[in-house]
Amino acid sequence: MISEAQAVSLIALGEARRGTRKHMSGLDEPFELFRGFNEIFIVVGLVILYAGWAGLTGLSLFNANNGYILAMVYAVITMAAVIMLARYFTLTRRMVAPSIVLAVFFALGAGQLGRALGWMLDTEFAMSITLAAGASTILLVGYYVFFRVPFTMALVALGVFATTFGLVSFSGTLPTEPADIFLLTAEGPFAILTMVLGLIGLAVALRFDMSDPHRVTRRSASGFWLHIIAAPAIVNTIALSLFDLGTVPAQLLLVAFVACMAIFAVVIDRRSFLVSSVGYIVVLSITVMEGGAFLAILLLGLGLILLGAKWEVLRRILMEALPDFPGKYRLPPWTIMTSEEPEA
Repeated sequence: MISEAQAVSLIALGEARRGTRKHMSGLDEPFELFRGFNEIFIVVGLVILYAGWAGLTGLSLFNANNGYILAMVYAVITMAAVIMLARYFTLTRRMVAPSIVLAVFFALGAGQLGRALGWMLDTEFAMSITLAAGASTILLVGYYVFFRVPFTMALVALGVFATTFGLVSFSGTLPTEPADIFLLTAEGPFAILTMVLGLIGLAVALRFDMSDPHRVTRRSASGFWLHIIAAPAIVNTIALSLFDLGTVPAQLLLVAFVACMAIFAVVIDRRSFLVSSVGYIVVLSITVMEGGAFLAILLLGLGLILLGAKWEVLRRILMEALPDFPGKYRLPPWTIMTSEEPEA
C-alpha cells in the first residue's frame, strides 16, 4: 500500500518520537518559544520588514485614508507574502519563533481585509471591527490547517471571543467597564459568553491533549495555547464574581474554587492552565481586594512553588487514588508504566 521510502519515513518518525519520550525530563510539560538566537535574529528582521511595509502602505485597522480598494489590495499582498515566508520558515526550516510572528502578521493582514470590507460597506466602527475579527478568525483557521502552527489556535480563540462580543454588542448592550465582561452580576450576557466560550476552548484543548498524551506532536502544543486562552476566561469570570460579593463565604468559595482548579490542572497535567488563571487572580487581588491582597498573593505564590516542586509526585498519588473514568488512560502518563496501560 505504501512505498519503501514512505515506510522508512514512518519508521524514522516512530523512532524519533520514542526517543523524544525517553529523553524527556521526567514527566515535564514541554514548552518551546524558540530554538536558538538565530530565530530571534530572524524575528527581528521580520518585525522590521512588516513595520516598514505597514508604514509605506499606511496599513492600519483605524486608517481609511488610502481607500478600501487599496486597503484590500495591500492586505492581500500582506497575506500572500506571509504565506510565502511561512512556506520556508515554517514548512521547510521548522522554526518556532518566526512561525509565531508570521501567524500574527497573517492575522493582522486578514483583519485589515475585513476592516476594508467594512469601509466598502460603509458600516459603523463596531461593525467593521467585528468584520475584521470574523475575517481574521476564518482565515486563521485555514492558515492553521495548512501550516499547523500551534500558536495560531490562540489567535483563533481570541478572534472567536472578539467576533462573538462584537455580534452581541449590536443589540445595544455594551459593558460599561471592562470588569463587566467577567461579572456574572453585571448587565448583559458578556460574562456568560466569556465562560461558555472558555469551556468550549477547554474542551477543544483537551481533545488535542488526549490525541497526543505523550506530547510529542504539534497537537499537544496547540492544546497548550488553547489552555492559555481558555483558563482565564473560565477562572476570571467566577473569581471576579466571588470577589465582587465581598463576603466571607464568597472568599471561602473562591479558595475552594482555586483548589479545585489546581486539582483539575494536576489531573490533566497542564501547568499552563493553572498559571494563566492564577496570574489573573493575582491581578484581581491587587486591584479589587484592599486588606488581605498581599497575604493572598503570598499564599498563592507558596502554593505554586509547592506544586511545581512536587508536581509529578502529587499527580501520581492523585491519579492512582482516582477511580477509572472515561479518558483517564488517554491523559498524559503519571508513571512510566502507564503508557502501556490499555485505553479505557
